[in-house]
Amino acid sequence: MNNLYESPFKLRWASDEMRHLFSQEKKFTTWRLIWISLAEAEKELGLDISSEQIDELKANLNNLDLERAVFHEKQTRHDVMSHIITYGEQCPKAKPIIHLGATSSFVGDNTDILIMKEGLELLRGKLIKTMENLSEFALKYKDLPTLGFTHFQPAQLVTVGKRASLWLQDLLLDFDEMEFTLGNLKARGAKGTTGTQASYLELFDGNHEKTRKLDSIIANKLGLRNSYDVTGQTYPRKTDSRILNLLSQIAQSSHKFATDLRLLQNLKEIEEPFGKKQIGSSAMAYKRNPMRSERICGLARFVINNALNGAVTASVQWLERTLDDSSNRRLSISEAFLAVDSILNLYMNITEGMVVYPGVIKKHITEELPFMATEVILMNAVKRGGDRQDIHEKIRVYSMQAAKNVKERGLSNNLMELISKDKAFEINLDELNELLDPMNFTGRSSEQTEEFVNNKIIPKIKEYNFKLGKVLINE
Repeated sequence: MNNLYESPFKLRWASDEMRHLFSQEKKFTTWRLIWISLAEAEKELGLDISSEQIDELKANLNNLDLERAVFHEKQTRHDVMSHIITYGEQCPKAKPIIHLGATSSFVGDNTDILIMKEGLELLRGKLIKTMENLSEFALKYKDLPTLGFTHFQPAQLVTVGKRASLWLQDLLLDFDEMEFTLGNLKARGAKGTTGTQASYLELFDGNHEKTRKLDSIIANKLGLRNSYDVTGQTYPRKTDSRILNLLSQIAQSSHKFATDLRLLQNLKEIEEPFGKKQIGSSAMAYKRNPMRSERICGLARFVINNALNGAVTASVQWLERTLDDSSNRRLSISEAFLAVDSILNLYMNITEGMVVYPGVIKKHITEELPFMATEVILMNAVKRGGDRQDIHEKIRVYSMQAAKNVKERGLSNNLMELISKDKAFEINLDELNELLDPMNFTGRSSEQTEEFVNNKIIPKIKEYNFKLGKVLINE
């Protein structure tokens, strides 16, 4: 048993892929990849760097010796220098040109950008998968009427699929924001200690064109379109704020979905999947608690609050750089990615197996629809020759009687029976029931759902082709 604290993201929630992205191995391997990119770019621009030196660096890319690096860091009190020394010990021929002209932020910041890029791409796939699951659900239930709620009070009818389209629209907004963020990610590039590129200008004997070109070559080698035009020692910390806000938006959408599902599970209309041997409560064996949805909400609150770290850090950077960002970023960025990864893992899982109970939904509609349909009944009675004011008063009185029957006596809603017995309405119970077909009260719910899914969501799923082994929704 380990007697030291370990993050719950390691023990319970986050995927191996996301945990690997924020591992020491990934970080320090990426440092070496960036040092290789720097050496290659400098060689291409005419510095005295041999192919043999670069080959040596490449040969030892994955040959990490973390224990040796820790040994050097205890002496140097500097994480980057400890790894430069360790890499140099493994690459004696290349040792003189490792980190040539660079500052610590060159490897640190460019690595952070690359890891966040990979993290966003991993989340994008899960976002697409969740959207696919919800699309299938929305189309399947696009015609199933259900009570709509405002203020969590029964309101006009919608359909189950239409409600799912609201969850989908939130995710579509998040997806579009993610595409924008990924499309605008830039490398920190090779800017030097305070962003002036003075060290590189010195290496290239005052050649501004080569110094400028070094920046773009490195960005391209790292798989990014370009680097920031100007920086201090670090890339703008507003980049972190933007990314943490994006993660917060995904958390917000997920929290909204999970909260809705928790409410619906209480109503026994829709439930999250429940394992055959899953235990809802240690004391109450009958319970089916929405524990996955509750976990989404708990993690989402963490991510939403965590986004403030990026905003504050960006706002308090002094001049060209201050180091109070470092410790905060080590926590706020990695934990946010791990949390959203955990959230989307749960969101995907829930939407793969949500259970709908049409019988319960119909029962709830039957209890409430008579009240909602009184305007239709009023108009129908007037068309048959009734006096609008008299009919309105009768409906008011009967509605109060029916409400008393439901609330005080715990009986069923008998409004339709009361109306059918009053000859002023000139309508029998069968005609009333036909008039009260729930589909007459859902408006364009079915059409809106089908149009939205087919025109907005399916094209995204097709474009990014994240089917994860499942057949795409029927076209």
